[in-house]
Amino acid sequence: MGGKLKVGLNAEELLVMCKAEGVGKVSRRDVAVYLATGMTGATTVATTMIIASMAGIRFFATGGIGGVHRGAETTMDISADLEELAQTPVMVVCAGAKSILDLGLTLEYLETKGVPVIGYGTDELPAFYTRQSGFGVDYRIDTPEDLAAAFKAQNDLQLGGFLVTNPIPEEYAMDKAVIDAAIDQAIKESKEQGIKGKETTPFLLARVAELTGGDSLASNIQLVYNNAALTAKTAAAYCKL
Repeated sequence: MGGKLKVGLNAEELLVMCKAEGVGKVSRRDVAVYLATGMTGATTVATTMIIASMAGIRFFATGGIGGVHRGAETTMDISADLEELAQTPVMVVCAGAKSILDLGLTLEYLETKGVPVIGYGTDELPAFYTRQSGFGVDYRIDTPEDLAAAFKAQNDLQLGGFLVTNPIPEEYAMDKAVIDAAIDQAIKESKEQGIKGKETTPFLLARVAELTGGDSLASNIQLVYNNAALTAKTAAAYCKL
């Protein structure tokens, strides 16, 4: 098999690569075909979870997970990330679901699938670029050691994935009114241009970055650093259990 998978890129990085190198977005449905045909792809959260689990890796840091898109009651546009969290035993540390999504419906879907949504040091679901969303989490946990203990119990019971939402650091968070206006504009343009399916998220995030003068991308980078640090501390604590 000659395919190559670039694992765990965020959507903005993926969009740049797709334009520059012809790299495709690879979710669960795409892995086998990409590997068999020799195409090069970058993995989604769902596919990164699958590959991590195959390699015996239990912890994964990302920017934000996918979720239920706005208008999904008619389009049925729901990210495969949510299905993977229900079945693959990997802890995913993120800054919440991407704020371009319907956060309320995303939480409802996760509840239906039995996925615990943990707020690290917060009672409120972070909204990727901002620390607040107006929605609560299932549980608040305040230390990497307690995260590790809860995830070990999840693994021992074979209950699937574990979602930790880690708010973006205050100094890098964006003004909610500014980012909400950019998101609304990007969504309006995506509908006007007929963008659908797996092209939606890369388009929206890239357009939001343009509308905010690059501020959203800078915030995106910082929140990934923050998530990686928490993931490393939690993995180290897990190894001591």
